[in-house]
Amino acid sequence: MFVLEFSKPKMPLLNKIYDTYSFKLIPKLGEWICNDRESYQYLVESIRMHPNQEELKSLMQDAGFEDVDYHNLTNGVVALHKGI
Repeated sequence: MFVLEFSKPKMPLLNKIYDTYSFKLIPKLGEWICNDRESYQYLVESIRMHPNQEELKSLMQDAGFEDVDYHNLTNGVVALHKGI
């Protein structure tokens, strides 16, 4: 199984920039382009509720997957998990 998800940036500065972008800009763009701020606000909130890299790895192992690992992309903004 492969899981490609938005995740938790590893650098504090990048995390702060990503939070500002996510919570300030994305909902405004959703409102401006799609006239639907609420859906884009929900999107960024749901991304923050997703388990971080290590938590998802543990969940996959607990579910019986083997050789579970992940690779951070964009310094952890996105992570690719794999399990067999």
